Amino acid sequence: MIHSDGRTGTPSTAPWGSPLLGPAEETSTIRRVRVQLLLTVPLLIANLIGIAMTVVLAGFVLPGPTLFTGQLLLLNAVVTPLCAFLALAIGTVWGTVAGLRTMRWATDPDHVPNATEQRVTVSAPRWMVLQQAVLWSLALAVLTIAYGVADTALIPKIMLAIGAAAIVVCANSYLIVEFALRPVTARVLQADPQRRRGIGVFGRTMLSWLVGVGVPVALAMTVAVWALADPAVSKARLAVCMLSLGGSALLFGMVLMAQVVAATVAPIRGVRQALRQVENGDLDTEITLYDGTELGELQSGFNRMVHGLRERALIEDLFGKHVGHDVAMAAIASRPVLGGTETEAAALFIDIVGSTTMAATMPAPEIVGILNRFFDIVVDEVESHGGLLNKFEGDAALAVFGTPAPLADAAGAALSCGRAIQRRLRAASDLDAGIGVAAGRVVAGNVGTHNRYEFTVIGDAVNEASRLCDLSKQYDERLLTSATTLAAAAGSEAAHWVLGETVTLRGRLKPTHVALPLPTEQADAEVRSQGGSGDLG
Repeated sequence: MIHSDGRTGTPSTAPWGSPLLGPAEETSTIRRVRVQLLLTVPLLIANLIGIAMTVVLAGFVLPGPTLFTGQLLLLNAVVTPLCAFLALAIGTVWGTVAGLRTMRWATDPDHVPNATEQRVTVSAPRWMVLQQAVLWSLALAVLTIAYGVADTALIPKIMLAIGAAAIVVCANSYLIVEFALRPVTARVLQADPQRRRGIGVFGRTMLSWLVGVGVPVALAMTVAVWALADPAVSKARLAVCMLSLGGSALLFGMVLMAQVVAATVAPIRGVRQALRQVENGDLDTEITLYDGTELGELQSGFNRMVHGLRERALIEDLFGKHVGHDVAMAAIASRPVLGGTETEAAALFIDIVGSTTMAATMPAPEIVGILNRFFDIVVDEVESHGGLLNKFEGDAALAVFGTPAPLADAAGAALSCGRAIQRRLRAASDLDAGIGVAAGRVVAGNVGTHNRYEFTVIGDAVNEASRLCDLSKQYDERLLTSATTLAAAAGSEAAHWVLGETVTLRGRLKPTHVALPLPTEQADAEVRSQGGSGDLG
C-alpha cells in the first residue's frame, strides 16, 4: 500500500502529507497527544501574534491619541492583559481540549465513525474558528468600551487594531486546525469518501488573500481617509502607517500563502508519487484520503482508478490462465469475433498413461496432486518454447505452436517441447504420458456463440497429433511425430529424430510415416557430425 508520501509496503513517516503528523503505525494515544499539541501550540502562538499585532497597531502605527499615558495605566497594565489571558485560557480549553473530546472516537483504531461523528469532525475547523471569532469579538467589545470611557478618540484606533488582528488570527487558525486534524479527517473520509465540508482550494486562496492583502490594504485605505479627515495626522505618522501595513502585508501574506500552498501541494505530491509507483507496476498502491476539498476528490479518484486497474489486472490474469496469455492479450488488444483463419501451426497432444486404472485405485486428492505436477511440467515447457496450452482435457492437454502468436519454426518448437517434456517426465518416476506432435494447416479462431466462445484450433494436424499420442503409448519412447512434421522443422531439430515404421492411424485413410526421438547421446553426436548447434530442447 502507498500513502500520500508515496510509500509502498512499509509504514510511512508522512502518510498525511507532513512528517509533523507522525507515522501511520503510531498508536492512537500518541496520535491524540500529537494532534492536541499541533492544535494547542500553534493556536496559542497565532493568538499571541494577534495580541502583539494589536499592541503594535494601537500603540505605534495607527494615528490618534497615544495609549501610553498615566490615565490609561490601569487599562494597559491590568484590564488588557487580563482580557488577553482569559481569552487565551478559555480558547485553549473550549477550543482544543473540549473540541477534541467530541472526537474521542478517533482513539479507537477499529471504530468506524457514524454520521454524527463524521459531521462533528469535518465541521471542527469552522467551529474552532468561530470560537476564536467570538472570543476576539468579546475582547473587542470590552476593550473598546473601556478605552472609550477613558477617551472617546481612542475608539477608532482600538476597533481597527483589534478587528484587523482578529481577522488575521481567525484566518490563520482555520488553516492550523485543518492541518492538525488531517489524521482524524482521514478516518472520516475513509468511512464516507463523499463527505466534503472543507472551504476548498478557492476558499483557502481567498483566505490567504484576505489576510495578506485585504486586511492591510483596507487598513491603509482607512488610515488614508482618516488622514484626509483629520489634518492633525502628520506625514510622518502616515508614512509609518503605510510602511507598517506594507510590511505586514508582505509578512502575513507570505506566511499564509506558504500554508495554503503546502496544503494544496501535499495531496498533489502524494498523487504524483503514487502514479510513479503505478507506472512501475505496483497496483497495490493506495493514497490516504485526508483532504476535504477538491483535492480529496483527486485522492479518492486515484484510489478508484487503481482499484479498477487491480480488477482489470486480476481479470486479465484469470483470463490468461484460462485461455493462455497470448490469446488473452490478443482478445484485449482487439475486438474478438466468431470465426477463424487458416494458418500453418503445430500441435502437441499429451495424455497420461494408465489414467483409468489410476482413477480406480487411488484416492482423489492423490490423483489431483499427480495431475498438478504433471501439468506443471507441461505448461512450463510449452510456454518456454513459445507455445500456447490451448486446453486441458481431464488427464490430457493440447498445445499449439505458431498461433495466435507466430513462430519462425513452429514445427521445430513443438518437437523440441515434446522432447523436453519427455525428459522431465522420465525424471519423475511416477509420471508417464504419451506425446504426439504434428504440423500442418489448421483453422484457429473463436468458436461458440456470440455471448460465450473460446479460442480453439482444429484441423488435420490436431487430429494427427491426437492419434500419434494414442499410438505413442505402445512405444518405449512415449513420443511420436510424423515424417511431414519432421520435414517442416529446422535441420538442427530434425537431427534429434529418426524415422520409424509406416502406419495407418485410426480414422485416417493415408498411411503415416512416424518418427521417434533419438537417445540424447546419439542425437548430440548426430548434431555435432552435421555441424549443428545442439539440442533446442
